Amino acid sequence: MLTLGIEASGKSAGAALLRDGRLLSEYSLNVGLTHSETLLPLIEALLKASGVSLSDLDLIAVSAGPGSFTGLRIGAATAKGLALPGGIPLLPVSTLEGLMQNVSEFPGYVHPILDARRSQVYTASYLHGEKVLPEEAVSIESLLERIRSFPGKQLFLGDGVFPYRELLSECLGQKLVLASPANLLQRASSIAILGERNFSLAKSAEKFRLHYVRKPQAEREREAKGLRDYDLLGEKRGEETKDRLLPRNYPIDSGGYEN
Repeated sequence: MLTLGIEASGKSAGAALLRDGRLLSEYSLNVGLTHSETLLPLIEALLKASGVSLSDLDLIAVSAGPGSFTGLRIGAATAKGLALPGGIPLLPVSTLEGLMQNVSEFPGYVHPILDARRSQVYTASYLHGEKVLPEEAVSIESLLERIRSFPGKQLFLGDGVFPYRELLSECLGQKLVLASPANLLQRASSIAILGERNFSLAKSAEKFRLHYVRKPQAEREREAKGLRDYDLLGEKRGEETKDRLLPRNYPIDSGGYEN
């Protein structure tokens, strides 16, 4: 089985190829360029260097949230554009579960945290690969209060570590463990691993859905104003539209997935 994993939920863009549980190749870029500039060329370079064509793929797995709204939509548009022509099955993978997979051998509690802004983090908590706290957007103080009674070492990873590292250290002391730099941020290889593992859940690209956890701010503001019939681009729900968060010359049709 050959799986392409795509990761675009954060500042880095990544892609990986996995064949029957063996990592063939993984490319990642975190150099300040936008995903609309880097993601598709990166995937094309990965496939070419690996001697793989789209028709060889059995599955495309893509990080589906939570994370950067723009990054998630570009990742979804790219994955759908690659999957649709050949009918390649597409599987959304939780960004937080992908981070957990980065450190799957850790024997204690794992807490991936992604900076959700507005003084919140996207998070969930895991023990031996099993979820013990749900995916949600909460304040870091609320998370620390919930895990205060958890015994043993507590491993944190994700870009939420950067703004809250000092607070984590103050609250957890010797219990705090940080993931290594290689595993601290989202990795496409982890998305591919989880995708292959859950292949039976894959669906057609037309049925793909993102998992924001918290609605985009523009949509929350529209709902507050009573404009629930309009999407976050200001267009009537149900109308076929292009995703105008992508550049005009972006080569992949991004229509068809639900916000």
